[in-house]
Amino acid sequence: MQKRKLGWTELELTTVGLGTWAQGGGKWKAGWGHQDDRDSIAAIHEAIEIGINWIDTAAVYGLGHSEEVLGRALKDIPKSERPLIATKCGRYQNAKGDLAGRLKRESVKQELEDSLKRIGVDTIDLYQIHWPDPEEDIEEGWQTLADFVKEGKVRYIGVSNFSVFEMERIKNIHPIASLQPPYSMLRRDAEEELLPYCGRHNIGVIVYSPMQKGLLTGKFTRERAESLEDNDHRSRDPLFQEPLLSNNLALIDALNRIAEEHEKTMAQLAIAWVLRRPELTAAIVGARRKGQIVETAKASDWDLPKETAHKIDELLHKYTE
Repeated sequence: MQKRKLGWTELELTTVGLGTWAQGGGKWKAGWGHQDDRDSIAAIHEAIEIGINWIDTAAVYGLGHSEEVLGRALKDIPKSERPLIATKCGRYQNAKGDLAGRLKRESVKQELEDSLKRIGVDTIDLYQIHWPDPEEDIEEGWQTLADFVKEGKVRYIGVSNFSVFEMERIKNIHPIASLQPPYSMLRRDAEEELLPYCGRHNIGVIVYSPMQKGLLTGKFTRERAESLEDNDHRSRDPLFQEPLLSNNLALIDALNRIAEEHEKTMAQLAIAWVLRRPELTAAIVGARRKGQIVETAKASDWDLPKETAHKIDELLHKYTE
């Protein structure tokens, strides 16, 4: 499995990492419906067995549950074989059940201690601010993360969902190791400013939702979209509803034919497509059960041919612009 250096850091990441957002279950605002913890643990073990060397999670996923499940999975793995851990802070679910941000020093300190305890480690390899929210507190939050590095509780610090302007505001407090933006065939806004900026400043880029929450796996149908449970946040996502759904399914059908020409899956095509960008270090690929990451991780070793990328660009221009 290919590896790339994370920006200016010493971390070498496999170009596909395991994402655990869905492993948080459905009992929170941005859940993915019911999830069996035994399936989650099996998926984590399988990812490590096939060579994936890092796992992405966040304190807010399942309101701590995703980190707890990861901690349980790591207990079965010798320390010498454990993957690098990336997690995030600054997001919580308020009394109304809505997601909100908090970046005050004391709350961020408590979040780190809670994450270390849940995961069962002494140091986080990559600790990130999940969202720039509240925006007026991002400097305070970032300074707090910088202090964690000095204390040895965190190796590197990064940001997620930040704009170029927001990264400019914090870069002189402490170097930014990485940015984690959304990026897929159906969400390309990162190409405009974010990717070029990170490339110029040697900031690692780890993208999330390269398969657009499962829509670009080639296995998503209209019937499945219409039957999404209320505790699956995708049931409220416009990409999974009309008028966008029909157009997206038509695009996916055309893309699937390109994947078949290469004897690849649609999911592998979607992941290889985002990894074609030189600014990227890696893509976060979710798995909810054993067998999924084995298929999708194969995209790590597929260098998408330029002519194939051109065909995809033509389809994206036709269906998304």
